[in-house]
This record gives sequence, C-alpha cells and structure tokens, in this order.
Amino acid sequence: MIDVRRAILDALPKDLLLDLEDRLRAEALKAHEVVQRELPLNSKRSREAEGQIRFRLQEQGYEEVVQVHGGVLITSGLMLGTDLKVFQPFARFAGPEVGVILGFAAMPEPGKLPAKNMSRAAGVTLNLTLQPGLFVDGTTPQPADIFALFLTARDRQRAGMIEEIAVGVIGSSYKDYVFYESLEALLTGYVAAPTKVDKEAPTEEYGKVVKLRDKRRLFIPPESVPDTEVDDADD
Repeated sequence: MIDVRRAILDALPKDLLLDLEDRLRAEALKAHEVVQRELPLNSKRSREAEGQIRFRLQEQGYEEVVQVHGGVLITSGLMLGTDLKVFQPFARFAGPEVGVILGFAAMPEPGKLPAKNMSRAAGVTLNLTLQPGLFVDGTTPQPADIFALFLTARDRQRAGMIEEIAVGVIGSSYKDYVFYESLEALLTGYVAAPTKVDKEAPTEEYGKVVKLRDKRRLFIPPESVPDTEVDDADD
C-alpha cells in the first residue's frame, strides 16, 4: 500500500506549496477588489461574479507557479494510461518512487469535496489502487502516479480571503478523500535543512558547541616573567 503522505512530500517541493499558497491567496483578494471596483452588481451577483473570477485567476496562477517549480503540464488532453480527456491544467511531479499528478480545485468549505467535473473524474481513476479491495496481497500492479489536488476554500466571513488551503487525494469513486491534510499540517512533514557547524569546533555533551578563540596566547610560566611585569600586574 502506498504511503500517500510520504509520496506527496517526496514529489512536491516545499517551495512549490508555499508559492502556490501566496499566489492563490493574492488572486482571491484581487478577484474581490475587481468586482467591488469595476462591476455595478447587487450583492448576490457580486458574489457569483467574484467566484467565477477568483477561480479563473487562481487556475491561471496555479498553472504558472507549477511550471516555475518543474511541474510538467499534461498537454495531450488525456489522463495518463487512460482514454479520458482532461481540460484543466494538471502538472506531473516525479518522485523517487511514486509520481504525483497535481491539480487545483476550490472547495465549497474546508474538508468538502470540490465539484466533480470531467477533468477531476478522469484524474481520480489513478487512485483506484489506493483503496482497499480484493487484491491486498501486494501482487496487484501498482500505478506509476497518484492524483492529488491543491485545494482552497474561501472565507465565508471575510470577503476576498481564503479560510483553508489543503492537499487532498480523492478516491476513484469520487465519494470521499483517501487523504486530506491542511497545508499547515502537511508542511511539518518536510525535514528542515541541518544547521552548519564549524568542523574545527569541538562539541561537548548534550550538543553544546565550544567555540575556540581565533588566536591563542602562548602560556608563559610565572617564574619566567620579568619582575617589572609582575609588579605592574599587582598594582
């Protein structure tokens, strides 16, 4: 059975997720400001227009960011290994063992499934073997990739804001998540880079570092010090 969280952490760079967060939050705020400034609509139509503009801005922002971080966009229009077409930007990131096809989707609220469309329905077909079935002895062929979504949920209390960002993997039947974790929690899985320690500095017990002086004075026995210097030191 694939460790989904580990596969995501191994395939998706941390900086990718951080840049996606920044970009998608910015696009949500931009959509709100555009509607308020440019469109003379009542409150209901303003919300609807903002939702459409927000998604299109975020989708384009997603597409641009993933390419900066080495994601390979699926340009053939067909989901890998199937004859199912996709119309949204999905990007593939190669992991050491499992590749991740990453898409973008907006949730109606945190933890809720995004709307099912043709592209996402095609994407989740890759996740069939992530779910328990009849063949659990390890002999069933394993997929080369899994399909995951970078998810956002708008803040229903604060216009233009995002309430939650998460990464989720939806089961092949599109009924529930087989993996869901907030971005904040997922980021804790990345190992921090080790701190550089001076190779010449010896260490004491419990990890304390003893820093040596740049220059060390030569030890001079007291008996070899001239009387005048001893007298001065005693004053």
